Formats: sequence, C-alpha cells, structure tokens
Amino acid sequence: MTTAAPAKTEYEAIIGLETHCQLSTETKIFSDSSAKFTTDPNTHIDPICMGMPGVLPVLNQKVLEYAVKAGLALNCQIAPYSKFDRKQYFYPDLPKNYQISQFDLPIAEHGWLEIELPDAQGSPVRKQIGITRLHMEEDAGKLVHGGSDRLAGSTYSLVDYNRAGVPLVEIVSEPDLRSGQEAAEYAQELRRIMRYLGVSDGNMQEGSLRCDVNISVRPVGQEKFGTKVEIKT
Repeated sequence: MTTAAPAKTEYEAIIGLETHCQLSTETKIFSDSSAKFTTDPNTHIDPICMGMPGVLPVLNQKVLEYAVKAGLALNCQIAPYSKFDRKQYFYPDLPKNYQISQFDLPIAEHGWLEIELPDAQGSPVRKQIGITRLHMEEDAGKLVHGGSDRLAGSTYSLVDYNRAGVPLVEIVSEPDLRSGQEAAEYAQELRRIMRYLGVSDGNMQEGSLRCDVNISVRPVGQEKFGTKVEIKT
C-alpha cells in the first residue's frame, strides 16, 4: 500500500517599492547650490548642505510645486498642512548627521497608479497599485569605496557631497505587487509619469531614480504577511 505524497505549499511574493525621484530643479532643496549632475566631486556644495553652524535652510519653492504636481498625478490627497522632520543617523555621507525629511505629515497620501500586464492568453489586464505616501526630502552624499587588498591596508573610502541637499520625493507603494514583473512595470510606469510631468529626468544611471524593495513571502490564500526584508539599491 502506497501513501500519497503531501501536498506542496504554494507561496506568493508580497512586494512594495520605496522609490526616490530626484526633482529637476536648478538648485538644491534648501540652498542655492546647483542640483545638476556632475562628475567633478565636491564642486556643488555650500555651508547649508554641509551643515555649518548657524546656517538657515529655506525651502526651494519649486520643490514644493513639483511635489504637489507629482502627488496629484498619482491621485493622492494633498495635505493642507505639512511639515519637515529630522531623520537622524550617523554616516559619513550625511554631514549634518541627520536628513531633513517628512514623517507623520507628508505632502501627499492615499493615491494609486495603474499598471497593465498580459494575462495567460496575452490580453492586457489592468491592476491598480496603491500609493501610501509621497514626501519631500533631501538626498545624502555619495560614498566611493576603492582598493582591493584589505590585508595590505590599501582599501579606502571617498565622499562626494555634490548630491547632499539635492531635492527628492520618496514615493512609497502599498504591498500590492505580486511578482518581479509587476514591480518592474510599476517602476517603469512611475518613471514615465515623472518624466511626462517634467518633475524628474528619471536617469537611473545618474541616480535620479532609485528603488528600495520591501519583500516577503506567504502561502497562497493566507492574509497575514510574512517577515519583511528590505533590499537597498
């Protein structure tokens, strides 16, 4: 008498994206230094983005305009009152030791965008992906690690602060994505919207658009989420 093999459990991925879009402003979010991409390190810096004592950051009006524009295009509710917060961490790419960002009162919340994917027969199927929030923040600098022989002490790290203070909007999706294909289409559609609006050039090779992936797995049919892991890019 043979016994039946136990049924295999099918799993599904639960994916949400945190997308950082650099805004296409001439200057940084709180200072007059150029926000344009350059390969010459530490040439677009000033006392404000370097966190010198006594400086007073003033919000770039164009950053607010672009953030509201992006929020409306993503069907978000625009907040009548919004504020900035300090996200504190100690790392060489952040000269102030905190990032000016938004936490409990972001500029935009509760939106969505629509993606289109083929079904099993190749017919287009639309799916709505929720947008949890969109908020303004400043970018950090860039660390460049070099050298290869750790034992000989020839490794080193360099810091380029050109990107410090460059304006960003962070767009956080709901965990509505169920595959890598859906995640890729969401990111492409979001990039298309930002480029069409003219608020971001979306040049990924220059860091103008970057995605962090939050992912977990669970048995198909289970409502409770599994343990989430964040993958940084």
